[in-house]
Amino acid sequence: MRETLQLEADVLVLGGGLAGTWAAVAAARSGARVILADKGYCGTSGVTATAGPGHWWVPPDPALRSAAIEKRLATAFGLADPAWMARIIELTWQTLPTLAGYYDFPQDDAGVTQYRGLRGPEYMRAMRRLALDQGVQILDQSPALELLLLADGAVAGARGHQRQLGQDWQVRSGAVVVATGGCAFLSHLLGAHTNTGDGYLMAAEAGAALSGMEFTTYYTVAPVHTSMTRSMSYAFATYYDAAGHELPIPPGPGSTDALARALLQGTVFCSLHKMPADVRAQLPRISPNVMLPFARQGIDPYTQRFEVTLRGEGTVRGIGGLDVVSDDCATRVPGLYAAGDAATRELIAGATSGGGAQNSAWALSSGHWAGQGAARHARSVGIRTQAAVQGAGEAGLRPRTRAAPPPLAAVRQLVTAEMLPLDKNYFRTGAGLRQSLTLLDDAWQAIRDSAGVDGADRMKWRETAALVASGRWSYRGALARAESRGMHHRLDHRQTDAALAHRLVQHGVDQPQWQTPVSTPQPEEQPA
Repeated sequence: MRETLQLEADVLVLGGGLAGTWAAVAAARSGARVILADKGYCGTSGVTATAGPGHWWVPPDPALRSAAIEKRLATAFGLADPAWMARIIELTWQTLPTLAGYYDFPQDDAGVTQYRGLRGPEYMRAMRRLALDQGVQILDQSPALELLLLADGAVAGARGHQRQLGQDWQVRSGAVVVATGGCAFLSHLLGAHTNTGDGYLMAAEAGAALSGMEFTTYYTVAPVHTSMTRSMSYAFATYYDAAGHELPIPPGPGSTDALARALLQGTVFCSLHKMPADVRAQLPRISPNVMLPFARQGIDPYTQRFEVTLRGEGTVRGIGGLDVVSDDCATRVPGLYAAGDAATRELIAGATSGGGAQNSAWALSSGHWAGQGAARHARSVGIRTQAAVQGAGEAGLRPRTRAAPPPLAAVRQLVTAEMLPLDKNYFRTGAGLRQSLTLLDDAWQAIRDSAGVDGADRMKWRETAALVASGRWSYRGALARAESRGMHHRLDHRQTDAALAHRLVQHGVDQPQWQTPVSTPQPEEQPA
């Protein structure tokens, strides 16, 4: 193996998706020297690069913005904060137009530029160019493996591996932004193959807490045997059972519950024959990848029926993630910030998924605030290059015993077997959660005791440890939330409990502990 690549930066951003690139740009614009390390190729990796993200786009009219916030609060089940919503709407409105020159925004028939909806591939290519023009150094195909800590517990950078070069890297920095995305639990969600919860594990090992991890029950319809989870077309869907009888499943966002129940009973087919002709004509331009799986299989979805499934999205369009304790998305670890799907979205989404628009606005805004906060922190503390640091990573890196590790493939199969089935994760019961937790806890102990090798397997084991850890946090939260609230369904607790109208925050890795509920971090009156 080559000698470790040693680098320094004021701010290190982990993750090169939408939140990571906005964080890097914001930090660089604040005067910081920035390095961005991406698990894939920055500009093509992550869920945004395969999507057509809209944004929470509300004109600066007090009545319109108040109505938009009230509408979202009505679906948040008491867990969101209107002040955070307001500042996200404002920052999104201010920031998206600054991409002009990097992204070719279209105009409507009246000549008005349309900023709200973007095409993911072009969006992420624009973000990469913008980051490079701001002086950001990008390390592609360079997943982080662990954070570096100073003796006082502050973050001082990270270590990782450059896969294509077969070379380890280490970056010493004054602050770190974790923007590694969420955890999709290997569900084959489109664009989420790198979303394995790595940032959750790294940050938790350093002392960060997690919040809302019980809200991991978002599922998206897709043609079976494909990863095409672009769901807009299914607003016009008609569903059938194997015998060809039409199923009473309403089209649109409210269909998931009924579709999940139907799938538990047997095979479900779909037809898009009700899609209007004008939408069919626009679809290849809006979402050019949607029709590809049908073309490859020789299916005309407007005249033929095709089998469908539901793919779990975990915390990608779920809600949970690293807890933030200030208006600049800082975690409880000095120098460590969180953005995008790596951070909890409860402050703006509550107990219901933000879908595409709210989530994209959150990625943009939290990336900005985290990048700016990290730059400020780095200016105040500097890069303590002479101080000793210690790697915080343990599971999958530093085994506690010399015992032989369990089969890697078997552990990953266990994660999907416990975290994806509808009758375990979507329709939850206390007994089922405890049974799954027992298996996940056993897998965690096996990884902690014995998994830790060099080379490519080291990265796979680290990724697998993060998957198991994320599953344990998710189901511990689901067990503790003994009620049904938003996307969290408990068949044995079907009602909402007023006593649980607060966020569930847990910290710790081997033996997670619950944090006493605290007040929501209050943002400043004006957007940062």
